[in-house]
Amino acid sequence: MKAGNKKNMGATLKRLIAYVLKQYKWQCLLVALCILVSTAANIGGTLFMRNLIDDYILPFVNQVRPDLAPLLRALLVMAAVYYIGVFCTWAYNFIMIYVFQGMLKTVRDDLFGHMERLPVRYFDTKSHGDIMSIYTNDTDTLRQVISQSMPQMLSAVITIVGVFVSMLVLSPPLTLITVVMVICMVFATRTISSKSGYYFVRQQTDVGNLNGYIEEMMEGQKVVKVFCHEEACVQEFKELNGKLRESANNANRYASILMPVLGNLGYVSYAVIAMVGACLSIFGGRMTLGTLASFLQFSRSFNQPISQFDIIKSPS
Repeated sequence: MKAGNKKNMGATLKRLIAYVLKQYKWQCLLVALCILVSTAANIGGTLFMRNLIDDYILPFVNQVRPDLAPLLRALLVMAAVYYIGVFCTWAYNFIMIYVFQGMLKTVRDDLFGHMERLPVRYFDTKSHGDIMSIYTNDTDTLRQVISQSMPQMLSAVITIVGVFVSMLVLSPPLTLITVVMVICMVFATRTISSKSGYYFVRQQTDVGNLNGYIEEMMEGQKVVKVFCHEEACVQEFKELNGKLRESANNANRYASILMPVLGNLGYVSYAVIAMVGACLSIFGGRMTLGTLASFLQFSRSFNQPISQFDIIKSPS
């Protein structure tokens, strides 16, 4: 069942990407370019931290009157790099607002046009509340995928590749420790998010069933009163509402504990890397303070996109 869900999810994601690119090809290419530049600026700024500490800060420690002009120029260059990254981040978020709002309008138009061509038996076998939940809950989920999940997935892939190469350049032994901790984080993410995704699917189904039942009972209120069916309706409503409460509670419970678990594993990884890096610097002399500072920053940057990417891939 899980394998089928992953297969359907991959096919649905490919179909959605093709649907978006069909109308907003150039906007999506510009978004991808902005994400690439923004990620490269963040990686470049973090990598420049090594030179900043080793070449512009540590040499001034024992000087009485150090010349701070080179340090000021280095800080200006570093600030310019980060400002470029911030601007590109703002740019692709701004473009995505235009893209996903236009896509939602197109999806609703296509959905309405498709439903006009459906046979009458479809509407006889489906409750009106369930049909309306497609226009509300399902399209809102689609909005989150287009506006958040897709840019995050692209940014995560670029960040993972760039940061991993940078960490290998800085220190292969510390990179190995980071990879081991990331494997632990991926295992925790898959275990928790799979349960959360299962209950979120049930929540969407229960919402549709509950809305359909409410709509059906409101339209048939006269029939309910004529046959004195009020108590049975109330009891059935409580059962459907209880199922929705249970699925929503479980979905949000697993979703809420995921980030604290990953955050604590990230702190453990940070502490282990800091201790091993300090030992390499003190006893081996093969690592400078700037290299360790840059690597620690990269380790935090590496853990976050790995978790986001695995959450997006998890069945939901």
